[in-house]
Amino acid sequence: MKIGLFFGSFNPVHIGHMAIANYMVEYTDMDRLWFVISPHNPFKERKTLLADHHRLELVERALGDDERFMASDIEFKMPTPSYTIDTLAWLGEKYPSNQFVIIMGSDGLPSFPKWKNAPEIQQNYRRYIYPRPGYPVDVLGQENLEVVDAPHIEISSSFIRKAIRNGKDVRHFLPPAAWKYLDEMNFYRK
Repeated sequence: MKIGLFFGSFNPVHIGHMAIANYMVEYTDMDRLWFVISPHNPFKERKTLLADHHRLELVERALGDDERFMASDIEFKMPTPSYTIDTLAWLGEKYPSNQFVIIMGSDGLPSFPKWKNAPEIQQNYRRYIYPRPGYPVDVLGQENLEVVDAPHIEISSSFIRKAIRNGKDVRHFLPPAAWKYLDEMNFYRK
């Protein structure tokens, strides 16, 4: 089975994430997609990051009963900061019959050479790249990379956090069940 790994903090998960995930499963050769919730991205600040279990709950609620998707807390059990290569190695050992591919936005390509063991990832794992505004994809010198013509989504988790902090109603930017949990818990308000 080919499984796409959609890594992210999902702080919070939003309709843009859901649209990309849906597009990837329906318009590529992957069978399933796992949302891999990262406890801490080494390239991002931690100050606005919700607790791991809250972000996992938001993703699980967003996914509901859609069997194409799964929320994964695999990186919660690994040393932090989490590194993609370590997660891939662990998943390969645990699920040797599955083929894993990485899903990433084009905004992640400039920092990719700084990833731990980037050449090993590039050589051994296919990367499906979706477009992000302002980040054109240069495929020159890139191995195992496929640009997926997914819709351009200009929504971000940081936009949602800031809007909530400023008292804006952004309920339609999140899947309803995720919004309900976020609102009940008063996340990002101050």
